[in-house]
Amino acid sequence: MVARAYTVAFEGVEARIVEVQCAVAPGMPAFQIVGLPDKAVSEARERVRAALTALSIALPSKRITVNLSPADLPKEGSHFDLPIALALLAAIDILPREDVETTVALGELSLDGRLVAVIGALPAAMAAAEEGRQLLCPAACGAEAAWVGATPVIGAATLMEVVRHYTGQSPLPPATPGEVIAAPARRDLRDVKGQERAKRALEIAAAGRHHLLMIGTPGSGKSMLAARMPGILPPLTPAEALETSMIHSLSGLLEEGGISRARPFREPHHTASMAAIVGGGRGAKPGEISLAHNGVLFLDEFPEFPRAVLETLRQPIETGEVVVARANAHVRYPCRFLLVAAANPCKCGYLSDPARACARAPACGEEYLGRISGPLLDRFDLRIDVPPVAYRDLDLPETGEGTADVAARVAAARQRQEDRFADVAETRVNADAEGELLERIAAPDSEGRAMLARAADRLSLSARGYHRVLRVARTIADLAGAETVSAPHVAEAISFRLAGRAEA
Repeated sequence: MVARAYTVAFEGVEARIVEVQCAVAPGMPAFQIVGLPDKAVSEARERVRAALTALSIALPSKRITVNLSPADLPKEGSHFDLPIALALLAAIDILPREDVETTVALGELSLDGRLVAVIGALPAAMAAAEEGRQLLCPAACGAEAAWVGATPVIGAATLMEVVRHYTGQSPLPPATPGEVIAAPARRDLRDVKGQERAKRALEIAAAGRHHLLMIGTPGSGKSMLAARMPGILPPLTPAEALETSMIHSLSGLLEEGGISRARPFREPHHTASMAAIVGGGRGAKPGEISLAHNGVLFLDEFPEFPRAVLETLRQPIETGEVVVARANAHVRYPCRFLLVAAANPCKCGYLSDPARACARAPACGEEYLGRISGPLLDRFDLRIDVPPVAYRDLDLPETGEGTADVAARVAAARQRQEDRFADVAETRVNADAEGELLERIAAPDSEGRAMLARAADRLSLSARGYHRVLRVARTIADLAGAETVSAPHVAEAISFRLAGRAEA
């Protein structure tokens, strides 16, 4: 008779249910795992054997076969240890089969029977809830998985605790969700001297999730400005926090089961590979663009990134998701992020300073920024020049508004957008609006429309660029509390497309 346990295999952020079947039959003693296991899953038999020996449980001298169904789905990871052990213990009548079959389990076994934390407990709990089963996992993963709240989560420290739980000797209490991680201390915008136009661009970008490109000499404050973007963004909604945490769970980034309401801020180095940025590698793991989902992706020294890496950003920016294609699978990850990029005007960085620029100006600037293709540049809603700040100005008193003041306006603008798109699926902010919806919510008045038409001709705006100006103008109107997009809103939106190179 076959005993069954259940676990999951991960395809992107989706956890697919896997049935672990165990049959103990007469024959030559053997312990075999089939069903397309990878090396880590195949080695589970040795870890399970040693863990059972530590519990003084001897395997029968029979042929033990474990099948992972569906057999054509690749199985990867050490989290299959615990469900294989459960199915085996049920097959030799140590655990009640009916109780094991009502559980989705995952966890790695150490040789002495301890349960080791694994990644993916949060999406596994989601899958268990959809199947109407409880989740069994290592105690270290219990707080993380309990955030789902739709199914009981049992966290055990050892395999012995699991046996005592299922046999009724010492039932384990359900795990409780971890703490909400407090947002890190905000870096205040008042720390940035001058750069009022750049601060305004940050505010607009945060309010409508518009992509921002900053071009300026070294030391002008581009990185300093970008680091203050998370402080003016509103906290993640509960749904967004769960969505983002599922990706971080697959990457092992959740600390002690806690979920943060702060928006992610990812800043990979320009030497990062395509797999690191977009996703892929062993197991097709999420990349930086997915880890920045619902948050900010900051790419400093933008032209220094490999051209192939930059070009792969074009489709995810438009669709909000990335598909990592492999020979045996296509893995889909969400990646709706706010892209903030910073670049020097040329290789030496001082193109705008005649006293310091190289003798090849302006050719060096054209070649350097030419590494950013026209179609990619076209996807930036906001482009600004960040001029250098004179050292004399650094001793001046703080000026301008602080982070709290700007964050309040951004939150109010986001609330207007949330109310506007309440009945529109997959649209949360102005940057998501398109087609007829965009024409309806961002239609400028007659003066604004005439101004936009003149700008489109003069700047040779592409259709994409035209629509991005409309979206930015709508966000500027939201920040001002205006119902209608008017000429001043359009004029400011157009002004943010003048920096950098001309339209593609």
